[in-house]
Amino acid sequence: MTAIADIFRYGFKQYVKQYGPQPLEVLKVVDAIISCRTEVMGGHRYRCDQCGEEMVLYNSCRNRNCPQCQSNARMVWVHDRIRELLPVGYFHAVFTVPDLLKPFALRNKKTFYRIMFRAVKETLLTLSGDRRRLGADIGFIAVLHTWGQKLIDHPHIHVIIPGGGLTSKGKWKPCRKKFLFPVPVVRKMFKGKLMYYFTQAVISGEIQLHGQLRQFENQSLFRHLKDTLYRKEWVVYIKPPFASPQAVVKYLGQYTHRIAISDQRIISFQNGMVTFSWKDYADNYKRKTMTLGCVEFIRRFLMHVVPKGFMRIRHYGFLANCNRKTKLMQCRAFFGKKSPVKPAGKRTSWIEAFKALHGYDPRRCRRCKAGIMEIVAVIDPVRMVMTS
Repeated sequence: MTAIADIFRYGFKQYVKQYGPQPLEVLKVVDAIISCRTEVMGGHRYRCDQCGEEMVLYNSCRNRNCPQCQSNARMVWVHDRIRELLPVGYFHAVFTVPDLLKPFALRNKKTFYRIMFRAVKETLLTLSGDRRRLGADIGFIAVLHTWGQKLIDHPHIHVIIPGGGLTSKGKWKPCRKKFLFPVPVVRKMFKGKLMYYFTQAVISGEIQLHGQLRQFENQSLFRHLKDTLYRKEWVVYIKPPFASPQAVVKYLGQYTHRIAISDQRIISFQNGMVTFSWKDYADNYKRKTMTLGCVEFIRRFLMHVVPKGFMRIRHYGFLANCNRKTKLMQCRAFFGKKSPVKPAGKRTSWIEAFKALHGYDPRRCRRCKAGIMEIVAVIDPVRMVMTS
């Protein structure tokens, strides 16, 4: 099977030649992807404590943009979220921005994505606190995705929301309708908040007008752009509640640590051309194929590298880190559930998460099915790969 790392090994120098020197942040991502699970990273030799079978496994790069390094992090994250589930319905909402804003997001990733998160957070928390709507504190998990199925820029935020909230008296208040709030109200408030913060960021210079965006230094053109955006009907999509809390966990595992494209979607890579599968939502979710030159494929992939230090997964309300030991415990106590809070300083290992989710030890010997593969030697890494 062709790996995305193979495409970068073949075409990244050509990409740099065509698009010029790349920022250090991008070079680090590319080096990580190319080096991942190779002798460059070093590794370990394992031996079965029963039958003596041996194997060598090279270390992963652990870069969040690497297609080979998300499974363990996903397992640990999902395992820990299982402990927090409430026996209520969960909704899935998707907040999307119009196409006219995509160039601003692409050239000002950190600022624009921060604005998106802020608009989503304030919309949901403001409406939940309104006594005419719910009048309770809600909790939700928001996940930023920046891509579409064809790898083009498509910034949107997925939100998973329990169907209800915690009142000031510590009682659980369920939503009584199809969603917590009327969707047109959510859509209108999200538009208003994002447009306000977007306008302020442009005026203050936080959002910089590079390239074709310089035309909006003209105040008349910028006003026209804003008027057009306000007239548009923005897309906020609300899916029906999940069938069960367990279905929520399965769904979260698909969305949280996903990157723009996985190795599994690569169908072929021949003569510098990459063919991959994509799902056409506009055509009844049919699976189709697309072929791109490797340089264009690399360009689209690198569009979705998240700025260093930027958190793509965020927790709000009673699911926020600062509220898990208080408000989340109150929610679970209302339903007679034990505290989900782990002992201070204890982190879930990927082995522990794997056992809980799949029911067996991932270190089990594949040959005899009885022994455990144990580390018997450390393999030192070789010199780092240079990509420029």
